[in-house]
Amino acid sequence: MKQRRLGANGPMVGAIGLGCMSFAGVFGETDEVTSHACLDCAYEMGITFLDTANVYGMGRSETVLGSWLKKARRDVVLATKVGIQRDAKEPVNNRPDHIRAEIEGSLKRLGVDHVALYYLHRRDPAVPLSEAVGVMQDLIREGKIGGYGLSEVAPSTVREAHAILPPLAVQSEYSLWSRLPELGVIQSCEELDITFVPFSPLARGVFGENYPDTTLMAEGDLRRDIPRFSTENYPKNKELIDRFKELARAKSVPVSALAMAWVLRRGTGFVPIPGTRTAAHLMEWARADEVVLSDADMAQIEAVLPVGFACGDRYSYNHMRTIERYC
Repeated sequence: MKQRRLGANGPMVGAIGLGCMSFAGVFGETDEVTSHACLDCAYEMGITFLDTANVYGMGRSETVLGSWLKKARRDVVLATKVGIQRDAKEPVNNRPDHIRAEIEGSLKRLGVDHVALYYLHRRDPAVPLSEAVGVMQDLIREGKIGGYGLSEVAPSTVREAHAILPPLAVQSEYSLWSRLPELGVIQSCEELDITFVPFSPLARGVFGENYPDTTLMAEGDLRRDIPRFSTENYPKNKELIDRFKELARAKSVPVSALAMAWVLRRGTGFVPIPGTRTAAHLMEWARADEVVLSDADMAQIEAVLPVGFACGDRYSYNHMRTIERYC
């Protein structure tokens, strides 16, 4: 797999990473054997950048990764996160003592003494950014993290954080149906030599060979609360995306690989982190870095799915209230 660098001086990683939230059962129940098989397949395909978080299954995703790493030596780059809490009154926590406590728990579950990248999963407006970044700098000095990142923040926060200590990466939802980062986040990352990490580049499974069936989604499935999957909006979105799927079939490219290739083509500093529970689904897009799209191809895709085409918000209100707004 082609390689891309994290930040100005970070490690080299595969151009496509792997989001590991699915190993926590967020998008349907799974088990350790299936998750390990998926990780084995990813590693064999050259996917070396693995992204998780303390809050995914309340440590379950990190534990699955830890047990996989324990089985054999793997040359991988680990990223995990801190900041989101399952607390309705305080959903975000960037206090230095919390960040310190959580990195210890993450390292223990992962079975390592160091992670390459540690994200502020969300920005806490009650804590000065200088304090949160300051403790990240301390953790770098102590050898517990290689660098830090930001997730779902405004361009102004990217620039403010960079002035304190340059981050390795900024993570935001980005795909053909979620293009808000084009309004400043991507440009700020390019200007400051920060890697942009698109999560949900396949729109939570929508850009697959088959659409996710909302009637089969478990009670805790995140998508059940997303307006784009509502009974009103989902049929409209599928009707529009059908045209993209027809385009992929005309090009003899898997739907997910074409959607991923579009993301990779948008920026040489992008490292998308699609998520999946199974090796079979991973194989549909694992070679997307080999798909070459011309300017004409990009224009054709843009004509089929123009910016802003999706009906409904990308998150529910409860999720959106923790994300920095910008325009």
